[in-house]
Amino acid sequence: MKKTLIIGASGQIGKKFTQLMLDDGNHVVALVRDKSKLSAINNENLTIVEADLTKDFGKAFKQCTNVVFVAGSGGNTGADKTMLIDLWAACRAADYAKANAIEHFILVSSIGADAPSEGSESMQPYLIAKHMADEHLMRSGLHYSIVRPGTLTNDAAKGKFTITRPAQKEDAIITRDDVAKALLFIVNNSPKANTVTELFNGSKSIDEVMK
Repeated sequence: MKKTLIIGASGQIGKKFTQLMLDDGNHVVALVRDKSKLSAINNENLTIVEADLTKDFGKAFKQCTNVVFVAGSGGNTGADKTMLIDLWAACRAADYAKANAIEHFILVSSIGADAPSEGSESMQPYLIAKHMADEHLMRSGLHYSIVRPGTLTNDAAKGKFTITRPAQKEDAIITRDDVAKALLFIVNNSPKANTVTELFNGSKSIDEVMK
């Protein structure tokens, strides 16, 4: 039986993604700091593991097949938390995954992680953290999919995507609901090759852009 570990399952994207996975019949291990944040989700295929990402969280990887790292420090924290969660925890997650022979590691990164020095001064700590976490995963030897979504919005899901970066910055956006839907597709349709994909709302279905 395949199980997917979702790291950051109580976050804005993580909770949506967890629900989608369960609705689709997948077995999920949800790693959260506080299990009460998932109290509204009741499903026999859900196992909740409480752990602090700044400490040891290796126990959550046992008997899992896939890992989806969708944790983030949040927009209201400082650079210290960004380094601890978006960089250090993501790197340690890849190491735990390697030690547990995880088949597929999916990492939610960010647009701009390829060239963090080009971001605004306020965004550079975040983009550097994402860049270094991406690089660590790429060198890990794991089978990976790195997703770099555009600017996230809380709008209703569009259900349409593009992996081509829009020419105008204001168009380089995607809803959190659509990121969750894309992650579900990637889990259910693991690509044979390692991939790094920017993702935005566009005009095509997810299977068209991810094929």
